[in-house]
Amino acid sequence: MERALLLKKIDAQRAFFAAGKTRPVEARLEALRALRDAIAAMEDEINAALKADLGKSATESYMCETGMVLSEISHMLKHARRYSRPLRARTPLAQFHASSRQLACPYGVALVMSPWNYPLMLALDPAVDAIAAGNTVVLKPSAYAPRTSEVLEKLVARALPAEWMFVVTGGRAENAMLLDCKFDYIFFTGGVNVGRLVMEKAAAHLTPVTLELGGKSPCIVDRTANLELAAKRIAFGKFLNCGQTCVAPDYIYCDEAIREPLVEALKRAVAAQYGARPLENPNYGRIVNRKHFDRLTGLIDPAKVALGGECDESSLRIAPTVLDRASFSDACMGEEIFGPILPVLTYRTLDEALAEIDARPHPLALYFFSADRAAQRRVMDSARFGGGCINDTIIHLATSNMPFGGMGESGMGGYHGRAGFETFTHRKSIVDKKTWLDLPMRYQPYNKLGDRLIRMFLR
Repeated sequence: MERALLLKKIDAQRAFFAAGKTRPVEARLEALRALRDAIAAMEDEINAALKADLGKSATESYMCETGMVLSEISHMLKHARRYSRPLRARTPLAQFHASSRQLACPYGVALVMSPWNYPLMLALDPAVDAIAAGNTVVLKPSAYAPRTSEVLEKLVARALPAEWMFVVTGGRAENAMLLDCKFDYIFFTGGVNVGRLVMEKAAAHLTPVTLELGGKSPCIVDRTANLELAAKRIAFGKFLNCGQTCVAPDYIYCDEAIREPLVEALKRAVAAQYGARPLENPNYGRIVNRKHFDRLTGLIDPAKVALGGECDESSLRIAPTVLDRASFSDACMGEEIFGPILPVLTYRTLDEALAEIDARPHPLALYFFSADRAAQRRVMDSARFGGGCINDTIIHLATSNMPFGGMGESGMGGYHGRAGFETFTHRKSIVDKKTWLDLPMRYQPYNKLGDRLIRMFLR
């Protein structure tokens, strides 16, 4: 898209917003219903696009993409009206007589930049929240998922006028062009390095941002854990979408006493879920492109492969791989893996594990498998991370009833459900002061009686 056309379309959204078209809650709900209906009508096209871009099966596409978006829309259809109501607040006695409230005010034109790994869900989920809050949306999907980007462009055009939402396709040139424009809010999901650039560009206009990034999310397993169940749930969370999930367990950090039985349990879990030859499983996906395929194969140390390691260059597929006896100095521990490679590291004490994790950038997620309730509380209370699970993986993001987001280098801000509505909302604090009484002590000239009254009210 040429810059002149882009600016014209953004200006049209500003005019649409300024005219109050997005303010009525019923108009927002109608927009969400139109989006829901378009998704339902185009589900086959969505599935085909996700299959082409990432090799996803129809079941996985609905479970992790389409169904998640529909769930977020359903939540907003039920609750957006309530979220939009003014929030009453207590008024200090010093402001007698008055009433106080907070008004929900949309920011205006929001830019949503989404990644390639869940190209439908991570594009539309924040867009749904933005629309529910009364904003217009410019949506920029990743160029690494071109078929899904095409479907998104068609879907959005089918559901909503461009003045409310439109899609910008393309790569780095389009990203740079968008980030040079002025928006009222920027929501970015992606890598840390690009996240820094987004924040830098937003600072030029003092634009508020939400950054959903990533990091090396640990999966701690202590000696009290149910190893068979832990292995089953870890394998699901890790190898879903071929490990190309921002909250996938990046590595296992287990008590040294259970390393061997845990690795054996992982072998059984992978065989049960993906078969003896995962690369022949039609429901097992692929790596998004050759660049990431080559990067991932370079992280596999053949001497430490306990399971998998097989690769198919022609289809860009890497079998679920477990690296046993890994260490923090290994290549696979020097960066976020973002692929189907699972290193297994060991600790001697839980204190040692927590100290090691705390010394590193705060991860987007943390998982702890244990039957020890005291240890569960300790890990969840003391470790610093975005969100996580006890005795499971990744499911904490699959709800509209809790915010999802990172902290530190894994991101800032959150969304889903009410948190998503609030992300795209500015709360105006309003005091409605009555006119029948006007307390005099705040006005000059000051006197001792007024001072005593001020001290009585303000303490």
